[in-house]
Amino acid sequence: MSLKNEILFELLNSDDYISGEELAEKYNKSRAGVWKAIKALIRDGYNIEGITNKGYKLIDDRNLVSAQSIKKHLKSDIDVLYYPSVDSTNNLCKRLLADGRKGCFLVVANEQTAGRGRQGKSFYSPADTGIYFSLVTRPNLPLQNAVTATTAAAVCVCKAIETLTDKKPEIKWVNDVFVDGGKICGILTEAITNFEENIVESVIVGIGINVNTSEFPVELTEAGCLNANVNRSELVAKICDELMSVADGDCKGFIDYYRHHSMVLGREIRFIQNGVVTSATAIAIDETGGLEVELKDKSRTVLRSGEISLRFN
Repeated sequence: MSLKNEILFELLNSDDYISGEELAEKYNKSRAGVWKAIKALIRDGYNIEGITNKGYKLIDDRNLVSAQSIKKHLKSDIDVLYYPSVDSTNNLCKRLLADGRKGCFLVVANEQTAGRGRQGKSFYSPADTGIYFSLVTRPNLPLQNAVTATTAAAVCVCKAIETLTDKKPEIKWVNDVFVDGGKICGILTEAITNFEENIVESVIVGIGINVNTSEFPVELTEAGCLNANVNRSELVAKICDELMSVADGDCKGFIDYYRHHSMVLGREIRFIQNGVVTSATAIAIDETGGLEVELKDKSRTVLRSGEISLRFN
């Protein structure tokens, strides 16, 4: 990271003032270099207070995301790690797990340079306008039950949005969250498995939400944003608390909630299997989140993975 981002990382993860001398010594830079980086952060919009003989402190505001601001709203007892910029929060979680990180933890970034979505797609993750985070849980679930994690995550996002805003989110199977006709959230869940014991040791739930993102690449035709006056740190914390509740076994009613918020039931859809595009009607969602569809010949099948598109006449 650049010195500016290194200093931002220190300020975001500190509850107290940090002296310029301390920052200069830690990063082997001059005091003038530290001050130059501080001024650049202030130009970027960060509210940094500087007091003689005390140092620098980042003053929280409603739009700021930091470890401290998230912890203020978080009820769950989990570690929070904040980074100004990462390649992918899911990728970073994998590296931390490979390095021996234990317990449940949350990784949050202000920007992703290589955000990932399902089916190998990228997830557009510009700085300052969205929230991008991954929660690592340790459910020790039987392997076959871990598929419900993605469905549950979509429910948790919707519940948090309904609690903190006046928006009415909908879910496009399997895990895309829509608001006002636009896709505002993508979810990528990845399991770390112990095949000898046939259990999921860790589940990484990666979530990206366009909070106030207004400009998108031209190919993202469905993209939209939440467009709500919401505290980004509070939204992260609320979603994580919902996710931890599910991870602890409180799954009662989440499938019914998912069904109620589905935007596909009763609609004509298209899905792809083995490279073949098939038209069908979405009929029901089963107890593990599978989508039951009726084909043109009136036969039925249940989709367990993949993506669908809605048909518009």
